[in-house]
Amino acid sequence: MSSALDKVDVFTVVSSKFKNNDILPNQQVYNGFGCNGGNMAPELSWTNAPSSTKSFAIICHDPDAPRENGWYHWLLVNIPADVNSYKNTLPDGAIETITDFKTYGYGGACPPVGHGVHHYNFTVYALDVDKLDVNKDSKPTEVEKKVLAHSIAKSTITALYERK
Repeated sequence: MSSALDKVDVFTVVSSKFKNNDILPNQQVYNGFGCNGGNMAPELSWTNAPSSTKSFAIICHDPDAPRENGWYHWLLVNIPADVNSYKNTLPDGAIETITDFKTYGYGGACPPVGHGVHHYNFTVYALDVDKLDVNKDSKPTEVEKKVLAHSIAKSTITALYERK
């Protein structure tokens, strides 16, 4: 016999473009450096955020990149708490900070040829502040540090990509 205590709503992120641990679609691959993708951020949606959430942040990170700290592909912060999806439109008040491509906004997958499968972790963070004290030129590691300091929950969906 189950009780109400057995049912726990878990903060979850999903994408309409891929399932967890699927190959990243070409639309989300970088267009440059020998890669020929659409360089478009995937649509994401999330459910069951903590009721105390004041804003959200999204970070796409490749921990397999051959450099210290991996590679930051996308940092989107100050997403209002009443928003529960990203569909290629920047929510009012949200900002995209600089990535490791030295550009703003999403930069798709483009690992080195022959480097093996890379993991692209799209993590949505529920935060305890309305706005993070960052600007569009804040370094990715600085943005991530502030996101982690204010995170009350997180959910990740991972896509895989390899260049042979």
